[in-house]
This record gives sequence, C-alpha cells and structure tokens, in this order.
Amino acid sequence: MLSLEDIKPQVGATHSKKRKGRGIASGMGKTACRGNNGEGQRSGNSHKRGFEGGQMPSYRQMPKLKGFKNKFRVESASINVSVLNNIDSETIDLAYLQSNKKASSTALALRILGNGEITKAVTVRANYFSPSAKEKIEAAGGKAELI
Repeated sequence: MLSLEDIKPQVGATHSKKRKGRGIASGMGKTACRGNNGEGQRSGNSHKRGFEGGQMPSYRQMPKLKGFKNKFRVESASINVSVLNNIDSETIDLAYLQSNKKASSTALALRILGNGEITKAVTVRANYFSPSAKEKIEAAGGKAELI
C-alpha cells in the first residue's frame, strides 16, 4: 500500500537551494551574487515597487487621466418656457434659437423645460418636452411637436 511518506518527486523535478557566500568554489562566493559595489551590494537594500534606479518611474511619466468622456453624449440646449414667451416667431426650433443666440451653437438637440409662464400661442419643435412645459404650451393655444 502507498503512503504519504513514500511519495517522492520525479528525478530532475527538484534542485538544491542556492548557498550564497559559501566560498569561491560554490560559484556564488565573494560578492554572493550581489555584484561589485553600489546600492544593491550593501546590506539593508530594498526598493519600493516601481523603483527604476533613480530614473523617473514610468507610472510618474504617464499623464493622469482626468475623468471620463462619453463619446455617445449628445449636447442639448435646455430652454425654459419663459424664454419662449419673449420670442417673436410663430414656429420655434433649434435652428431659430441658435440664429438668435438663445441656444448654444454647438447644441445638437433642444429640450424645453417648464419653468416660467407662456401667454402666446407658438408651435415649438424640440427633441424633448418636460410634462409641465408641454401642458403650458398647449394651455396657451400652441403646439408641442416632438422631432
């Protein structure tokens, strides 16, 4: 029967430990594999992780990442209903607001929000209407058209 003490590794699978500093004949005598002089040859030598011998470490050479940029983001102009009340046009859309400098020129979508009051009937074409904005525009006799 086979027992644990009978189990041995295969021939060639193990080798004896390096015995440093045990004489010239061992092949690891004199400097004990530490080289000649220098910081690594002295006792007590240890380096922190990433140390590159005094050269600026690669993790400090790399620029820091500043945040995250969503490549699918669509920049939109948010306009309140109170702003629509001051515009002299029967139809209002993003292009009209951009030409009159009421919306950002880089915006690709228009969002109408419900802050303020509107008294005149206008047709508004936008990508999004807040429920209160849609209610106020239609109560004034206007139309809220989704694009």
